[in-house]
Amino acid sequence: MDLIPAPLSSVRLQDQDFPLDRSTTLTAPPALAGAERWLRTALTTATGLPLGPGRPGEGIELVHDGSLAGEAYRIAVRPGHAVVTAGGPAGALWGAQTLRRLLGPDAYRRAPLRDTGWVLPGVDIEDAPRFGWRGALLDVARHFLPKSDVLRFIDQLSAHKLNVLHLHLTDDQGWRVEIKRYPKLTELASWRERSMVGYRSAQRRDDRPHGGFYTQDDLREIVAYAAERAITVVPEIDLPGHSQAAIRAYPELGNTDVVDTAALGVWTDWGVSHNVLNPSEGTVRFFEGVLEEVLELFPSEFVHLGGDECPKEQWKDSAAAQERIRELGLSNEDELQSWVIRHFDRWLAERGRRLIGWDEILEGGLAPGAAVSSWRGYGGGIAAAQAGHDVVMCPEQHVYLDHRQAPGAEEPIPVGFVRTLEDVYRFEPVPAQLDEVAARRVIGTQANLWSEFMDSARDIDYRAFPRLAAFSEVAWSALPTDPAERDYAGFERRMESHRAVLDALGVEYRPAAGPHPWQRRPGVAGRPIEGPPPVV
Repeated sequence: MDLIPAPLSSVRLQDQDFPLDRSTTLTAPPALAGAERWLRTALTTATGLPLGPGRPGEGIELVHDGSLAGEAYRIAVRPGHAVVTAGGPAGALWGAQTLRRLLGPDAYRRAPLRDTGWVLPGVDIEDAPRFGWRGALLDVARHFLPKSDVLRFIDQLSAHKLNVLHLHLTDDQGWRVEIKRYPKLTELASWRERSMVGYRSAQRRDDRPHGGFYTQDDLREIVAYAAERAITVVPEIDLPGHSQAAIRAYPELGNTDVVDTAALGVWTDWGVSHNVLNPSEGTVRFFEGVLEEVLELFPSEFVHLGGDECPKEQWKDSAAAQERIRELGLSNEDELQSWVIRHFDRWLAERGRRLIGWDEILEGGLAPGAAVSSWRGYGGGIAAAQAGHDVVMCPEQHVYLDHRQAPGAEEPIPVGFVRTLEDVYRFEPVPAQLDEVAARRVIGTQANLWSEFMDSARDIDYRAFPRLAAFSEVAWSALPTDPAERDYAGFERRMESHRAVLDALGVEYRPAAGPHPWQRRPGVAGRPIEGPPPVV
């Protein structure tokens, strides 16, 4: 049973297997109907077996046990009967995912390869996650990803028991969410004229327009599809920086007294644009209007507002921004950015939601309910946890999966820090510096996929996998907190059979031996990259 992520405990029982056939049934109580529906669809698609409704005590049975935590489950397989006992709908879904894995890689296919031979091995499994937030960020702003590919990525997350999709929807390079009261955001800000190409290539452009956006119904579908798979979608609307695309659509949002904002386009470079939102009351009201529609689309407790990498040069040069600083009784531009974040922090709290932002939002203070995504290392997360804020650990040095997987220059567009499969497996989300109370503030961890150098689902597959499988075990399983004590050799062994699951899912992961010849950068033969790795 080469399960990834590894369960809390599992025991293989001899002579207790359960062969499935056309008489095998599937039943569940109303409280677990969603997991039942998902499991029936997944297994009938792959096996061709009808799995009709049955009676308690026979076939495949989902059982609710309120004494278990909501995401916890147990599995007991005996001849003629497989029971998944779960603490709630999410636990039932995770148990159903494990049950599918027990049937082997072919259970992940979209059509049956055979009529017989489907056998559940006799097992006893007990399982529950380590963290409540087990996330992956998908950047659809730098490169738009069609809805069908987002849904496919959700299936990949659910198969690995990851339960948060952080959707980065807006940035300098594109705006991806339909806002009905502000139609120009998608009419003008969702497309750019061209894009940078490759690595360290400031003068290279592909001269192809790039863009796209999700209608509100698209996003409702994505949210509902994810919810059926026990995944919460957390939207990110970045402000007050990373906003040139919005300024392209509505120039009055920019610092018009220092820049001809009407002449700006959607940004065609990577990195951080110096064109940021002005801090006027009108701009604040504009984004309150944006967020009103975002809250209607996304029922998540948390809403991510970015808050990172906001250059202050335009505010320093803007008479209007300086007057706003005096009007608000602030001392400088850093306090002005903090005021913007605190305003929306309160605004969200008044509507029963919680703000989460990148660790720069700590500068200037936060409301008690706000949470922090610690990306610049552990430092921001440590400070936030010690100050009583919830933290999601996602340090770029460890879990930015758009960064390269090996030091050789043959890696396609080899950017960022080198992080191998083993490096990701040995990542520990809770810093040793935190005491027991502060450590409980680390509510989870997240792997991030920034898309400057990924313009298709195939590119995302290559960067994400197999490292996202290792990350899923870090986020779910009860691994030793000392990374040196983790059994990476055992994980590698399980990964060998897990690659067959990825094959069946159609995931174009990075092979263990390195890129395929057609994936390698042209004109290189494995030479190391000169100079320090760039941070993107």
